Amino acid sequence: MDKLRIGTRGSPLALAQAEDVRDRLVAAHAHLTSELVEIVVIKTSGDRILDRHLMTAGGKGLFTKEIEDALLDGSIDCAVHSSKDMPTQLPEGLELSVFLEREDPRDAFISSKFSHFLDLPHGAVLGTASLRRRAQALRLRPDLKVVTFRGNVQTRLKKLQEGEADATFLAQAGLNRLKMAGAAAEKLSLEDFLPAPAQGAVTVEIRGEDAKMKSLLAPLHSSETALAVIAERALLAGLDGSCRTPIAAHATRQGNSIMMQAMLLSVDGGVVFEAGGSASATLEDARNLGATVGEKIRKDAGQQFFADLAAQVEAEFQ
Repeated sequence: MDKLRIGTRGSPLALAQAEDVRDRLVAAHAHLTSELVEIVVIKTSGDRILDRHLMTAGGKGLFTKEIEDALLDGSIDCAVHSSKDMPTQLPEGLELSVFLEREDPRDAFISSKFSHFLDLPHGAVLGTASLRRRAQALRLRPDLKVVTFRGNVQTRLKKLQEGEADATFLAQAGLNRLKMAGAAAEKLSLEDFLPAPAQGAVTVEIRGEDAKMKSLLAPLHSSETALAVIAERALLAGLDGSCRTPIAAHATRQGNSIMMQAMLLSVDGGVVFEAGGSASATLEDARNLGATVGEKIRKDAGQQFFADLAAQVEAEFQ
């Protein structure tokens, strides 16, 4: 039997996620063994660019393009991604086949000096490459100095240890998957720090016509996660969301409904637009919910806000 090839980035977190998908596939299918599932590491443009902010280099697609190229040319059979890294528009012929059960979607506050985000002293240095985290932090603490932190989880923790900042934020989901949950000084509340759309959810991308791969992956699928992530990605698409736009969103299934909260912020967190809503728990209704909430926020913000936001980002990160 030919090996099943899973494509992934090479960071410890990406590998942990790919290994989890491999193990779930082996557990779900008696004819599969670990030896028959190969993990193929693919270096992406986003992994190579470490000397500047990704906004100046192309944005989210930098973490997926080379992997998707390998999927399209048949070098791999599927690709494992963090859902929040995925652009809202996929290359023709590819689709997100399954979403694994979502991990903790919250942000974690990381610091060896302080136990809580609000304990940071006046003018403390916060390291993050996320416009959303930057904006949400400055919304609550406009006195902080924010510097750009790039790299994988281990790299950012090392920068913190070397004194480049007093604190940083990481996704709690990533820490959990790396068995490093204890690194979090504080798990930030969803009320104060709404997460990035699709944060904490792992997805598997395949060629749309690959019925065999789709069937193999089906037992791994969480319909509850899919409903939430589809709603959040629809919001992102409606707001033309990218790493240049501070957008936060979180959707959950409650009984037969999907509930969503979302937020659009200025770079300094001084201007915030919030909206929420509910819809029936179907894929189409979840998608419509995200689009509707996004449309409301876009209308409330107005064209001038987006023009000002683009100018702010250009001035800050040129």
